[in-house]
Amino acid sequence: MQEFVYSSQPARVVFGRGTIGTLAQEAARLSVDRVLVLSTPEQAEHAEAMAAVLGPRFAGLYPKAQMHTPVEVTVDALKMVERVGANAVLSIGGGSTTGLGKAIAFRTDLPQIVVPTTYAGSEATPILGETEHGRKVTKTDPRILPEVIVYDVDLTLTLPVAMSVTSGLNAVAHAVEALYARERNPVISLLAEQGIAAFARALPIIFRQPDDPHARAEALYGAWLCGLCLGSVGMALHHKLCHTLGGMFNLPHAPMHTAILPHAVAYNAPAAPEAMRCIAGALGAQDAAGGLFDLAEGLGASMALKSMGMPADGIEPAVEQAMANAYWNPRELEADGLRHLLANAYEGRRPE
Repeated sequence: MQEFVYSSQPARVVFGRGTIGTLAQEAARLSVDRVLVLSTPEQAEHAEAMAAVLGPRFAGLYPKAQMHTPVEVTVDALKMVERVGANAVLSIGGGSTTGLGKAIAFRTDLPQIVVPTTYAGSEATPILGETEHGRKVTKTDPRILPEVIVYDVDLTLTLPVAMSVTSGLNAVAHAVEALYARERNPVISLLAEQGIAAFARALPIIFRQPDDPHARAEALYGAWLCGLCLGSVGMALHHKLCHTLGGMFNLPHAPMHTAILPHAVAYNAPAAPEAMRCIAGALGAQDAAGGLFDLAEGLGASMALKSMGMPADGIEPAVEQAMANAYWNPRELEADGLRHLLANAYEGRRPE
């Protein structure tokens, strides 16, 4: 018998097509009437148009969310929260915007509504990763977990294929690590396998036919499952490396996760054979690490960190930082092994 502890994450989920039309209703359920909408600069116009459904509850737009949630952006956003008298935040976009909403909620305890437009999955977690002075630090707190998630499949129909692939594999990483997490449990393991399998089915279809609503729905469903995994159990080596590289070199979030994942899995394979069998089975592959690499590369993802802006001399300082304040991991962290892992990911080689 496997002994375990399972804690569910309290959140309201609205899933379907056209669900963006329920935003005013969801704000009313939360008893909020001054909703500050958050977006990245690139999605500002789109977010403002969607926010129109809030009607008089719309308090303003803050369109400056950035990747890796820089603290200085949060401080600036808090000034607008105060200026408009916001009593809730609505995050429309991917992980960058969701991260900003979480950072605001962590400091103010304002309720959050999240409308994901990618497959990041972070909307389903009480985890916040913030960057300050070149270091990304994670926090976990009940205030960070959004109160409402509105999944609208229609908003993902135009998500570019390249972003769909890397965003989806970023979500898969959450489920993969849940299968060998220290706090793993039977409920989350079931969700993890289903989440990985959903993306393994959906992403090849999206690659060929981006506007297929059934594939888009399955991918968005998979994103929710994978997010639940991340929000319910701990992280391991993969996320530690990505937090390290993201904070040090400001690498693009989802492509970096995509490139690192097969190598982190290969590193942990000897210490987590049952998890590897589950991952390979969900992918329909013979080998977990190779299956993840082949899926990503076959869908056109860049698998080399050097193509994302990582400097050639960045491996050694990244190893040092990853081993300092390391996350729990099923296999002990060894400097030589991590150097080998990062060297393979830097060059984009298939894991051995």
